[in-house]
Amino acid sequence: MGKIIKTFVILFFALQSNAQEIKATISINTDKVSGSNKQVFVTLEKDLIEFVNQKKWTDKIYKKQEKLEVSFLITITAQNSSGNFEGNIQVQSSRPVYGSSYQTNVFNFRDSDFSFKYAEYENFQYNPNKFDSNLISVMAYYVYLTLGLDADTFSMMGGSEYYDEAENVVSQAQQGGYIGWSSTNKGITRYMLITDILSGAYDGYRFALYNYHMKGLDLMSSDKSTAKANIESSLQDIKGIYDRRPNASLIRLFFDAKADEIVDIFSDGPRLDTSKLIDDLSRMSPANLQKWNSIE
Repeated sequence: MGKIIKTFVILFFALQSNAQEIKATISINTDKVSGSNKQVFVTLEKDLIEFVNQKKWTDKIYKKQEKLEVSFLITITAQNSSGNFEGNIQVQSSRPVYGSSYQTNVFNFRDSDFSFKYAEYENFQYNPNKFDSNLISVMAYYVYLTLGLDADTFSMMGGSEYYDEAENVVSQAQQGGYIGWSSTNKGITRYMLITDILSGAYDGYRFALYNYHMKGLDLMSSDKSTAKANIESSLQDIKGIYDRRPNASLIRLFFDAKADEIVDIFSDGPRLDTSKLIDDLSRMSPANLQKWNSIE
């Protein structure tokens, strides 16, 4: 009986060690902050890494190779003696491509409206039922958002439960009065991103995530011609959004993550007639016109 209990305990902790869903790297840039005592930022970075990577965010079990890779770059631009900080946060997530060692970007976004209050060694906890800390709310929001995007790349509309959690973070965080959580804030805000993703008007974005990755990139190692055709088809899902709402933030979000990769895919063999594709890309994302024109 003792051996059975011991074996059970070992298996339990082995499962727990692989249970967490996130493999996050978090860096804090303080070049724009004056002063020589920056130990507080070392502590903050360490505690955030432990918080994100050790917390169980879902009820699912993830194997080591299945963990979502997310990088957070926090740039501090100002601080005061009361422990208030201002800056921005760049969030990037990726997922592996089947049959290769390649990691493809799924999300790449710079959130410029990022401010928070922090005291060194404070305990980090996320409570889904109330607002406690803007720092923790922002981190939780992007964890759930990137989990949802990742799930959408593996199954059609598979990320809904995670988007619902991100939407709940928004609802609770509105109590704090920080910028980025309200419908009245300007720019591409956290409120706008999750509202658009959950809106049926922008389902084409989620369709594109699935078709581009699961039917496109994941097929490249076995059937490159079909994979490229499916990727081109997935871009028509994005064009469907553009035709109705050409200024939609999700169009920019898609191409911020995918522009360079799209150029690489369609510049490589087997060759397709890309004239219409280039014309569509140029209209959907004129900021990347030089890149589109480099497709051969």
